[in-house]
Amino acid sequence: MAITTTVPAAATAADLAAQLRIPVWNALADRAETLRRALPSRPESGPARYQWLRSLSPEQARTVALLERLEALCGHLTGCPAPGFAPDDPLPEAALEEADGFTNAVTAGLMTTLRALRRGSTADGVPAPPT
Repeated sequence: MAITTTVPAAATAADLAAQLRIPVWNALADRAETLRRALPSRPESGPARYQWLRSLSPEQARTVALLERLEALCGHLTGCPAPGFAPDDPLPEAALEEADGFTNAVTAGLMTTLRALRRGSTADGVPAPPT
């Protein structure tokens, strides 16, 4: 059975972004938690954190970088703008990219529709009406 997404004809990119914020945040938070559990405990104090970072393997260091990116994007989605992203962008493309493959089919379909609206076309390639 195919899962289809139903998007009202008058849906705007802002409407879809608002609808997708929580599912995308959930996907990013779940990924971050999985990464966090795969790493040694992260100390809070500066000097201890510095030593902790130095003790990591190159693969663990890449995992920490991804974890910090996911945490920043989660914060951005909850109203704490992340560095490098427009404070007025409620759902940056980077958040969608990081959620790709980690959401259900319905959310993935809505993400595709949102991207199409942002590009100025519909998901099937037909130009979208002006909003």
